[in-house]
Amino acid sequence: MSMTITVELDDLEEKCLRYIAADPEDWVLNFIQARVFSVKQEIYNSEVKRMTADPDVENIPANVDAVVLAANITYANAQPELPDMTPPE
Repeated sequence: MSMTITVELDDLEEKCLRYIAADPEDWVLNFIQARVFSVKQEIYNSEVKRMTADPDVENIPANVDAVVLAANITYANAQPELPDMTPPE
C-alpha cells in the first residue's frame, strides 16, 4: 500500500513556507520523513515493551519495519480526544 499526498498552497502559505525553506517541496518531504521515522521508533519501542511483557511471546523480530507493520495500533482518527488540527480560515 502506498499513498500520494498533494498539497496546494495559496500565495500567503507559499510565501511563509519560503521564509523558512529554500525548497518548500524538499522541506515538506523531509518533515514527513523525519516525523514518520520518529513515530516508527515510538511504535517499535511500544511493541517491544508489550511483547517483552507477554509470556506467550517467545521471539521478537529484529526487523523494525516488520514489528511496526504487525503492530495492532489505534489510528489517530479513532482517538476523539485529539484536538482538531485543521488550520482556521
